[in-house]
Amino acid sequence: MSTTAASTHKPAAFPTGIAVGAILAVSALACAFLFWLVYAHHAPDAYNMRLRFLPALNALFNGLSAIALISGFLLIRRKRVVAHRAAMLTAFAFSTLFLISYITNHWLHGDMRFPGPHNAIWMAYIAILISHILLSVVALPMVLITLFLALTRRFSTHRKLARWTYPIWLYVSVTGVIVGAMLAGWHG
Repeated sequence: MSTTAASTHKPAAFPTGIAVGAILAVSALACAFLFWLVYAHHAPDAYNMRLRFLPALNALFNGLSAIALISGFLLIRRKRVVAHRAAMLTAFAFSTLFLISYITNHWLHGDMRFPGPHNAIWMAYIAILISHILLSVVALPMVLITLFLALTRRFSTHRKLARWTYPIWLYVSVTGVIVGAMLAGWHG
């Protein structure tokens, strides 16, 4: 499909307001669930040693999502719409796999704490972690709405929102890798 063919289709008749409301509601429920999972759920001791590779898998999925996002950005700059769409759907798939792995990891193992002393490295970790968490809460509905706009061929609005969604999503993906590496790489 060419660039002009993709951009000349009329938007689908699905009401944007209803979809955005549903996306915001689902995003709020997902964030509430994740908050409960990380801060209130007590992981069962029986699963403590199972699937210990999940934090590394989480970082891998975040890294692959970041690569797909950068690829998608470069492709759309070159007006390669079909390849851009594939790259962005790939980024979405990797982010979805990350979320599944993240939930599984926290369900089985609970929250990971920075094991090192409270020094400058810990302060950098906390700053990155807080920005990562806050922006991930913002990114979830933005990604879903941006995807909805593209899938329903509302390309003008999609482009306007994607200008904000892309850097936030990329930041969340990259800082997810950094947080994971900081937790895994601390050796005292």
